[in-house]
Amino acid sequence: MIVNVASECGYTPQYQQLQELYEGYGDKLAIVGFPANNFGGQEPGSNNEIKSFCSLRYGVTFPLAAKIDITAHPVYRWLTRKSENGVADSRVDWNFQKYLLDENGCLIRSLPSSASPLDDEILDWLNS
Repeated sequence: MIVNVASECGYTPQYQQLQELYEGYGDKLAIVGFPANNFGGQEPGSNNEIKSFCSLRYGVTFPLAAKIDITAHPVYRWLTRKSENGVADSRVDWNFQKYLLDENGCLIRSLPSSASPLDDEILDWLNS
């Protein structure tokens, strides 16, 4: 799962749910958070500040990439362009949008920011 994250967003408490998911399904799920300041200036911190915040406030142990600009980063270019991922075009509308990839790195689907990391759609996918 790839998630664009931010420390000052209304969805920031999803860090806790992402950590629960990571702890509960770590044998079959990798989560990578990509801090980004693209929406509302909600990730103003440095990489060290972001990591410290996530660790101290939410106990995050899943990997966090260095802060990116999702409009220019190659991972997000791949995730959002059907011509590159072979599955679908998408647009990142806000922080905490989730992208599900299979064990071979193929895009399965994206879920909106409002979808909880513990949403039935994600849990069903993991349990299938």
